[in-house]
Amino acid sequence: MKRRNRIAACRTLAAGVLAFVAFSATSPGVATARQPAADGPAAPSVPLRVATYNIHAGAGEDNVFDLDRTADAVRALHADVIGLQEVDVHWDTRSNFTDEARELAERLHMRVFFAPIYDLPPAPEHTERRQYGVAILSRHPIVRAVNHEITRLSTQETNPVPAPAPGFAEVTVRVRGTAVHIYSTHLDYRADPAVRRIQVDDMLGILAADSGPKVLVGDFNAEPGAPELAKLWGPLADAAPQGGKTYPAVAPVKRIDVVAVSPEVTVTGAREEETAASDHRPVVADLLLHRRGF
Repeated sequence: MKRRNRIAACRTLAAGVLAFVAFSATSPGVATARQPAADGPAAPSVPLRVATYNIHAGAGEDNVFDLDRTADAVRALHADVIGLQEVDVHWDTRSNFTDEARELAERLHMRVFFAPIYDLPPAPEHTERRQYGVAILSRHPIVRAVNHEITRLSTQETNPVPAPAPGFAEVTVRVRGTAVHIYSTHLDYRADPAVRRIQVDDMLGILAADSGPKVLVGDFNAEPGAPELAKLWGPLADAAPQGGKTYPAVAPVKRIDVVAVSPEVTVTGAREEETAASDHRPVVADLLLHRRGF
């Protein structure tokens, strides 16, 4: 073979090898593309501390509004991402018409996404709309945020019927290059579990549309073993199955504040914190995420 032909053949072979390597690294159909090399170390897991806290609109077990006390309680959790419930934004006199989501984010130097359940016209002599719902605070960048609808029985109507309403918050957070979906929820409080059962189905449908690590936190208004929550356990796992009670904050008798994780997440520890800054106790969970990008 002439020298020029040999050089061309070598270039063609090299290009083919590079093309195969590129295809193997990007094609979802190649099983080894998502696995570490046999003689190389596995990608390290990514640590994340999450928490859930029903803040009782900034009032403690004593029913005294004190957002500084609430902020101190949240700060003491040392969490990277915190799902909050019962958050007032210019709601009424009980919270001095404060924008609690923004105020807490500023005090804690965190990013925030607020997802209102109710969005009502301003109160007399006020200009801001009255809002109440859930929120998510994050030390990490929030790259996507959605206020999903789930079935609710409104507390603002005289004769409510179950209907879709907003207030199921989802954020996608980037943690050291890994994407994780965090959801904050507040399920129906009534003794009849019918609405909570529907809400579980609604949430699972939303979670199923997302891939990768998922963490659901919130005030479930039912203990994890309640029949209406049964469908959660399989797609998700309770992060603190032996955890302590969370409600009421003083001498609690029920564990209704929950952190739940998808199979892509490992729980290394979880606990509830003893504080009377709300009528609920917060729950903190230390997690390891499987490394996954966007």
